[in-house]
Amino acid sequence: MAGGFDATLVAAIGFTTFIGGLIYLKVPGMVAKALDDKSAQIAKELAEAKALREQAEALRKSYEDQQAKALEEAAAILAKAEEDAVRVKAEAEAQLERSIAARSKQAEERIRRAEEAAIADVRAAASSAALAVAERVLLSSVKGKAGEKLVASGIAALETKFN
Repeated sequence: MAGGFDATLVAAIGFTTFIGGLIYLKVPGMVAKALDDKSAQIAKELAEAKALREQAEALRKSYEDQQAKALEEAAAILAKAEEDAVRVKAEAEAQLERSIAARSKQAEERIRRAEEAAIADVRAAASSAALAVAERVLLSSVKGKAGEKLVASGIAALETKFN
């Protein structure tokens, strides 16, 4: 090379001039500021992400608590429903037993009254038959108007006594 400059020296001078120009224009400060800004932005995003995560955890815990509470309430409602069902069943059975007892008593009373009516009918029929027989016997054994009068008064007395 003419004048004694070699290409390495020219490259070194060019590189040094370039670096010097960058320093003169404060490029490293701008790069550092840009990196600091980016670092601050990332830190801010991390803080926001952490806050969101904490909110999500709190929300999840709240939902889990609500779910546990709902399950407890459902279990309590189910237990109460089972108790109510047992109580209603017992009340229905007791009511059925009372109803059956009342109907049985009514049926027994009807049967008793029917028996009494049948006995009264049999007694009335027997007394009527006895009176008819007595009237025939007396009429055949007693003759005349005085006998008929005596038989009629006796039959009337018997009818009032038996009926």
